[in-house]
Amino acid sequence: MLLVKDFEDYEILGMSNGEKLERWKDYYLLRPDPEIIWKDKIDKNIAHAHYHRSNKGGGYWEKKKPLPDRWTVNYKNLTFNVKLMGFKHTGIFPEQSINWDFMMNKIEEEKKKTNKPVKVLNLFAYTGCASVACLSKDAEVTHVDSSRGMIDWAKENVKSSGLENKKIRFLVDDCVKFVKREIRRGNKYDAIIMDPPSYGRGSKNEIWDIEKDLFNLVELCMEILEEEPLFFIINSYTAGLSPIVIENILKMKLKDKKGTITSGELGIKSKNGLILPCGVYARYEK
Repeated sequence: MLLVKDFEDYEILGMSNGEKLERWKDYYLLRPDPEIIWKDKIDKNIAHAHYHRSNKGGGYWEKKKPLPDRWTVNYKNLTFNVKLMGFKHTGIFPEQSINWDFMMNKIEEEKKKTNKPVKVLNLFAYTGCASVACLSKDAEVTHVDSSRGMIDWAKENVKSSGLENKKIRFLVDDCVKFVKREIRRGNKYDAIIMDPPSYGRGSKNEIWDIEKDLFNLVELCMEILEEEPLFFIINSYTAGLSPIVIENILKMKLKDKKGTITSGELGIKSKNGLILPCGVYARYEK
């Protein structure tokens, strides 16, 4: 398991009975997490907001102390906007900072070796934290998500990090359809990132099912990947989907490439030393 480190603006203060108490810079949030099946003592009174699940699905935020509609957190030289979203989210998955470091290091090393642009495709790109990380090392980024709201948020993150003059294009599109069009156009990428949901809808109500569609999408991506790709990362939060399953897909489709494929879990260590599992990953690297 790879553990988050060096994220000074974020920490888990405690975990108990299906909930985690987090510090996001100067504000404290209490959010549910199904992995937390143990009981411990946490100080819920310091929380500025508490997300309550509903037995009927979804839930709501209860603001317990004054809290702005948005604020920023920093990870190293990157700045991201935090907002309280429906279904407990904040727009940032701190465990992904492990992958941000990986991407930034690989891009920086490659540019030193070749002095050529590194072209990155970010699919299911959400609020663009990975896009910002790649931009910070002067990669040329194509950011694709089916939600206009998420694209706008990603633009805010790029601007907050002072990277609005870097090369990035934003597309509100269905990821599968976009890749098919890129194949027809003959466009190629040095690196691909994808963080597909378990289920979802494209920009025109296209249905996405990770169990049915992930392999086919990775297969399509092989046609837009450069002959010697820099990296290919797949993240997943789908319950029951083993990292080995994702690793197997990359092994099958990238078997002719000269690189290394690894997989595993991402995690965050809380202040009391307990570790919270936070999804899985598989990645190919040159």
